[in-house]
Amino acid sequence: MASKGREGEHPSVTLFRQYLRIRTVQPEPDYGAAVAFLEERARQLGLGCQKVEVVPGHVVTVLTWPGTNPTLSSILLNSHTDVVPVFKEHWSHDPFEGFKDADGYIYGRGAQDMKCVSIQYLEAVRRLKVEGHHFPRTIHMTFVPDEEVGGHQGMELFVKRPEFQALRAGFALDEGLASPTDAFTVFYSERSPWWLRVTSTGKPGHGSRFIEDTAAEKLHKVINSILAFREKEKQRLQSNQLKPGAVTSVNLTMLEGGVAYNVVPATMSACFDFRIAPDVDLKAFEEQLQSWCQAAGEGVTFEFVQKWMETQVTSTDDSDPWWAAFSGVFKDMKLALELEICPASTDARYIRAAGVPALGFSPMNHTPVLLHDHDERLHEAVFLRGVDIYTQLLSALASVPALPSES
Repeated sequence: MASKGREGEHPSVTLFRQYLRIRTVQPEPDYGAAVAFLEERARQLGLGCQKVEVVPGHVVTVLTWPGTNPTLSSILLNSHTDVVPVFKEHWSHDPFEGFKDADGYIYGRGAQDMKCVSIQYLEAVRRLKVEGHHFPRTIHMTFVPDEEVGGHQGMELFVKRPEFQALRAGFALDEGLASPTDAFTVFYSERSPWWLRVTSTGKPGHGSRFIEDTAAEKLHKVINSILAFREKEKQRLQSNQLKPGAVTSVNLTMLEGGVAYNVVPATMSACFDFRIAPDVDLKAFEEQLQSWCQAAGEGVTFEFVQKWMETQVTSTDDSDPWWAAFSGVFKDMKLALELEICPASTDARYIRAAGVPALGFSPMNHTPVLLHDHDERLHEAVFLRGVDIYTQLLSALASVPALPSES
């Protein structure tokens, strides 16, 4: 029989389940409860705690373990506190109960994305402090709001503030994805999210007539051009056995227009979600979008709702000291790594754009990808193994010798 607090449960698991019960669910996350939870963790661990309110009600909480050499750049461990909405009727258990079943699976929104990582950071630091370790580099843990809605009132603002600059981050870790295989996935870059609305204007009139130059006809041409491009990228993905992050994806997500069945509308629009691969020339791609609209006829335009232009790639060359330290841990632990470009978007893009190399990593192998899904869950053994991995990673990264730029 499953229970909320089984005798003999590992304290790290108990803390994880406690954090899952805090309802930081969009669109009305209880950020106050999360901040209070983190403040208590800082008090218990003897860590510095700074609260930075980037906009009213949106606080970035920074927990700090000072290093022995303040002239060195720091290690930044980032995680977000918010989670996506749920459809409770499709869950086997209450998504905010922190339920653990008899097999050791922990159910909850955020179990994979990414409250697990937040607690793994904290528990790795706890273990290292208990063991009496001290490291040259300072370790900062940032817990940020609103990543699940784009990070625009979270990390995007935080990296522009003096409090972020004061962290003097030299290297960062952020979220990754679960891996159903033996290998752990590591993301060294991300695709650029472009959300745009194509608007077509044309001649209106009665629905019984063959009207020329209608908004719908011209919009149809643009849609066909974009979906033909989508099919080419899909075929390239499949025929070359690439990973999703290596190609550009696009989906038609909304259609708008019309007032009545018997009225030909003067305006119609279509909305698209593009995720552009890092090796694409963004200026040339925008020109391609313009050509598709021009080819459809007069009165067809597009506007961006989101347009990310600062694609950065973190080095995974063995000569890079940060990558050498990171990958060296996995070699020592005899664990396999699989390098990929993240197919979605995370707060790591803001960190990289601020000039800090960042890797996306969540230590969950042999685990189905269930973020944003019903019955999101993580096995307690996988979770605890992740604490072991982070313990080794923090020790290695916080011990990286002074770089030439730090001399």
